[in-house]
Amino acid sequence: MKLSALAALFAAGFLAAAVIVSGGRAQIVSTRTETTVETTTAPGTTETVELTTTRKVILPASTTESASSDNDTPTWVWVLLGALALGVVVLLVVVLTRRGGGGVSVEERQRHLDGAVGSWVAQGWAVESQTADSAVLRRGGDLMLVSIDPAGHVSTQPMPAAPQ
Repeated sequence: MKLSALAALFAAGFLAAAVIVSGGRAQIVSTRTETTVETTTAPGTTETVELTTTRKVILPASTTESASSDNDTPTWVWVLLGALALGVVVLLVVVLTRRGGGGVSVEERQRHLDGAVGSWVAQGWAVESQTADSAVLRRGGDLMLVSIDPAGHVSTQPMPAAPQ
């Protein structure tokens, strides 16, 4: 599904780049026919030559533009801009589709918390109590709260020691 959406997005960007490169204007093909008649008279003779010339001339759709508004930007610049625009669109799609996940599963959060608690236990701390999203650790008279948020980020903070 993602691959077909990416392919469609690429095709749309390619078409947009092609329109930008062509200046977004249609072209009109005009045919001009010119007929020239020449008559030459030499002493005692008369010769008539008729010459017909047909040319196809491609004209822009709007012929009211002035000559000073010609586009001096090279084609490769427009192709590069089209590719960059396509890249920005793809980046936005990727960012927006990954954003709505809402966090990490409960099992994954539990694994992260167990890993963090195991690291503290390896340093000499003992587990005093533990819930699904936090644990209280003790070493001597010091207490430490290890917790995990819905996004899967583990945090630790010292707690005031309970009177003995």
